[in-house]
Amino acid sequence: MTLQELRYAVALADLGHFGQAAEACFVSQSTLSTGLKKLEEFLGITLFDRSLKRVTPTPIGREIIESARLILQEAERIRELARLSQDPMDRTLQLGVIPTLGPYYLPHALTIVHRLHPKLRLLLREVLTPHLLADLAEGKLDAGLLALPVEDASLEVVPLFVEPFLAAVPAEHPLARRKAIEVEALAAAGLLLLEEGHCLRDQALEACHLEGLRNEEVRATSLETLRQMVGMGLGVTLMPALAGGSPKPTRRQVVLRPLAGAGAARTIGLVWRRRLPAAQTLTQLARTLADYLPEGVLPVES
Repeated sequence: MTLQELRYAVALADLGHFGQAAEACFVSQSTLSTGLKKLEEFLGITLFDRSLKRVTPTPIGREIIESARLILQEAERIRELARLSQDPMDRTLQLGVIPTLGPYYLPHALTIVHRLHPKLRLLLREVLTPHLLADLAEGKLDAGLLALPVEDASLEVVPLFVEPFLAAVPAEHPLARRKAIEVEALAAAGLLLLEEGHCLRDQALEACHLEGLRNEEVRATSLETLRQMVGMGLGVTLMPALAGGSPKPTRRQVVLRPLAGAGAARTIGLVWRRRLPAAQTLTQLARTLADYLPEGVLPVES
C-alpha cells in the first residue's frame, strides 16, 4: 500500500469517474486503475462499486477512504515541516528586548526584517537584562537583544552595533552652548541616572569611567522619565544615541551634545542558546541587523 494508491482512491471517491480521477492525479487512466487494483488486492476487499454509472465507494470503502484522507493530510504536514526546515527564515521566534533599546530600535529593525525576511515572525517582549537572561535559560525566549558583554558560556553572542552615549542637558544650561561636553563637567552638573536594576545605569557609569559616582539625588524608572526631568531643569543625563534621536515633548527643550574625548558607548548584540534548533535563523537575522544599521550608531569593528 502506497501513498500514491491512497491518492488514487480519494480522487476516485471525490470525482466518481476513472478518467477524471486519473486527470486529477496527472496519470493515465490505466495507471490509476492498476494502482487501485493493487490496493484492493493488498487489503483483500473491494473499495468501489464499478457497476453504477458513477463509481461509488462500497460501505467499507467509504471508511477506508476517510482514513486515507487523514493519512494524506498527515503526509502533507510532514512535507510542510520538512519545507520549513529548508527555509530557516520561515518560522516564529520569541525575542526579548531590553526597555532602553526596544522603543527606539525596533521600529527600524522590524521594518528591515519584514522587507528582507517576510516569512519570519517575531513575537516581542520587553524585559530587563537579568530577566531576559533567565528566560533564555528556561527556554521562554529564543533570543534577546541587549547590551554586551554577556558572560555566559551557554549563549551564542553576536555583536550588532556600537551605540554612543550623548549628553542631554536643558536648553538654558551653560553646557548647552558647548559643541561637546566633558564627562567631568556632566557629572558636576548633577547627573541623573536610572534607578538600581537597570543595566543602562551601570553601562553609562562604566563607559564614562564614573563607576564611583553615587551622589545623584534623583533616580528615574525609564529613559523617558529622565528626558522629562532634564527638560524640567532638574539635572543632566547620559542618553543612548537611538533614544536621543526620539525626543518627547518636555517642559523645556532638551539639547543633545556628543561627549568630548574618546566616545563613550555601549555595544548591542543578539544572543541565543547554543545548540538551539533555530540557530541558523538567528545567525541570518544577526547578519541582517548588522548590515542594516539605523542612523546614530556605529558598526562593530571586526
